[in-house]
Amino acid sequence: MRVLAAMSGGVDSAVAAARAAEAGHDVTGIHLALSRNPKSYRSGARGCCTIEDANDARRAADVIGIPFYVWDMSEEFHEGVVEDFLSEYAAGRTPNPCLRCNEKIKFAAVLDRGLALGFDAVATGHYANLRTGADGLVEMHRAVDHAKDQSYVLGVLTQDQLAHSLFPLGDSTKPDVRREAERRGLLVADKPDSHDICFVADGDNGGWLDEKLGEQALNRGGDILDHATGEVLGQHAGTHRFTIGQRKGLRIGHPAADGQPRFVLDISPVQGTVTVGSREDLRIDALTGIRPRWCGTVPSLLQGPEVTVQLRAHGAEHRARVVVAGDDVAVELLDPAYGIAPGQAVVIYEGSRVVGSATIATTSRTVSA
Repeated sequence: MRVLAAMSGGVDSAVAAARAAEAGHDVTGIHLALSRNPKSYRSGARGCCTIEDANDARRAADVIGIPFYVWDMSEEFHEGVVEDFLSEYAAGRTPNPCLRCNEKIKFAAVLDRGLALGFDAVATGHYANLRTGADGLVEMHRAVDHAKDQSYVLGVLTQDQLAHSLFPLGDSTKPDVRREAERRGLLVADKPDSHDICFVADGDNGGWLDEKLGEQALNRGGDILDHATGEVLGQHAGTHRFTIGQRKGLRIGHPAADGQPRFVLDISPVQGTVTVGSREDLRIDALTGIRPRWCGTVPSLLQGPEVTVQLRAHGAEHRARVVVAGDDVAVELLDPAYGIAPGQAVVIYEGSRVVGSATIATTSRTVSA
């Protein structure tokens, strides 16, 4: 096949491109320039939007012996990922920008452009497995290395996108990939993994949101309320600085009556309030999802011993019962979860297979403590 290898400048995407070429595919490496001003995003070797990363990707392509190009996707990234991140936080929700980038950029804009240019598939360094199911559809399964499994952030991919995707690292562990990179002479073999959010230069999400949202956000200061009593415990400078389940940075100034720490339970940008309570108050056993994305056939009811959901990247699996009605997804958690924020994704599994995902709209607690 003619394959586009998305090369971020890290070790995983470099080894994935090398494996695709070694398998006999006609591979072209591409690096995505995602920042309209590279200096405004993270600097240093651990980012994914820097000039250094583009140079690392180019050197890896030279070693592998494949053509290499840089594609400017900065406008698409800003509109589909950065603006979405800003609007979600401003509304009191907690988005996952990596998942949105996979949906809007890596497996939509890139794949669309690649297919238009005559390529057959996009290969990435994600840790996930693809198989052909008994019905002939392409199934996505968890990676062998569960510590690196990235099927959660790929749960937004449709059947058409999966049919044009390659994940060459799905059967490998991260140490194996690093050793292979060293054997191949790839200089990124020991390069640290990227972390945090690539477009927040110093890792200070709250400060970055202050700057980008401006006075609109800063004027939303208000009360921090106690969930049990309604008492005003303190003041905050903007609801966008909080997320459900947050414990640190509340600056309440005095301990709770029971001496236990407080956590953020609710965020209301309209009223300008942040409500806090105990860890037990964070427990939920039901949620609703909207804007579902299905990897294959659309289900109506999913239940049984192998049905689970994952609610965070690298989070725990929870046994669940899932009911689908059009664009609404109702999830009953048989194992309770804690600190789940609207705006995050619920990804649905049957065993190791990814069924699909939805954006969490509401959470609730239907069973008393």
